[in-house]
Amino acid sequence: MKTKKRQLVLNKGREKFIFRYDKGCEDKLLDTLIEQAKNCRTDFDWFDAAVVSFKLTQSLVGQADELLRENSSFVREA
Repeated sequence: MKTKKRQLVLNKGREKFIFRYDKGCEDKLLDTLIEQAKNCRTDFDWFDAAVVSFKLTQSLVGQADELLRENSSFVREA
C-alpha cells in the first residue's frame, strides 16, 4: 500500500516553499530544512526553517491528539 505524502507550505512574499514528506520521515524533513537554510542560493533562511519546523510540530501534536482520542474511545468500548 502506497502512503500519502504529507505537505508543509511556507509562503514568503512571492515565493512558495513546498516540503513533501512521508509519514515517519519527519527527521529527514528537518535535515532538509537545515540544508535549505544553509544554502545561500535561496531566500529560505533560518527563521523560515524555524517556522516550518514549528508547523511540523503542530501537525505531529495534532496527529498524536487524534490517536489518543481514537484509543480512548476504543478503551471505553472494550
